[in-house]
Amino acid sequence: MDLSDEDLISAGEEAEGLYEHFRFTADKGQGLLRVDKFLADHMTQTSRNRIQNAIAAGYVRVADKVVKANYKVKPDDVITIVLPYERRGFSIDPEPIPLDIVYEDEDLLVIDKPAGMVVHPGHGHASGTLLNALAYHLGIDPSQTADDEHMGILVHRIDKDTSGLLVVAKNDASQLFLARQFFDHSIERQYLALVWGNVAEDSGTVEGNIGRDPNDRLRFKVFPEGDQGKHAVTHYRVSERFGYVTLVECVLETGRTHQIRVHMNSIGHPLFNDSLYGGDRILKGPLYAKYKQFIDNCFALMPRQALHAQTLGFVHPRTGKIIRFASPVPPDMEALISKWRRYTGAKELPDDEEL
Repeated sequence: MDLSDEDLISAGEEAEGLYEHFRFTADKGQGLLRVDKFLADHMTQTSRNRIQNAIAAGYVRVADKVVKANYKVKPDDVITIVLPYERRGFSIDPEPIPLDIVYEDEDLLVIDKPAGMVVHPGHGHASGTLLNALAYHLGIDPSQTADDEHMGILVHRIDKDTSGLLVVAKNDASQLFLARQFFDHSIERQYLALVWGNVAEDSGTVEGNIGRDPNDRLRFKVFPEGDQGKHAVTHYRVSERFGYVTLVECVLETGRTHQIRVHMNSIGHPLFNDSLYGGDRILKGPLYAKYKQFIDNCFALMPRQALHAQTLGFVHPRTGKIIRFASPVPPDMEALISKWRRYTGAKELPDDEEL
């Protein structure tokens, strides 16, 4: 059976990773056959072990019901399997780049990524990435190139200029188990963000499909429900108010590319100093030269979007227990927040002459 274009569907550039969707319909003359053997016969580019791990992690369904490896495929059965993308011929040069490793065991690592570090090599970033550092940390000789079997496996990503926590799987089974939690939106993720404007409600939810902006391929935007893009949900809660900006905690229900940046921008509250979404200019405040100087000083203090992946929680692939991690607010963001506290504490914010 050959896969058609409709059988193989990319899940897109989501922050929780990339997935492949496969769909097979058993022939009318299909004899009873275990589903793991059926899939191994039809997915010759995928190892039997990876298929077994996918079944164990609940990725395989028949008639939209999760099945075990011993399920017997019958004529006309519709079998679907979702797999996180597998590296094919992937290689990377190890580099002795320091990593802030919050937790590590035989199955995974949790890393506190600094702002400015690219997660995955790409155009313009062939070196100096998190994966280069991981290759070195996992014992690859710097004179060699890391191969698939010895590299940490990314389960999700965070933007270059976003700081904070992310989890990396050490083996295929862990990747499948962890990625399933991202796919099912059961992973716990909380971000801290400083946004422009005085957010009206103390808490709320932003819901809207996110897709690439057709007018700017570097940006994403919210599209009308059902129009295009992928379903996305962000919950937020106000942590502290500074009049012209607001500190908010954001909890991701889904994990689309730039989700918090796009969703907060869509409700009129772009992230502070987010150059891609217009937050790198004065959007709120008085028309005073001293205020402009204050904002310029703030931008210099934190020359990136004010976004930090603060907490991460998930079920461990081996123990089955929930583990949670917290990252302290990085120095640049802590200094920015403190500066706003001092500013608002020193003067009464005017309502007139606002931008």
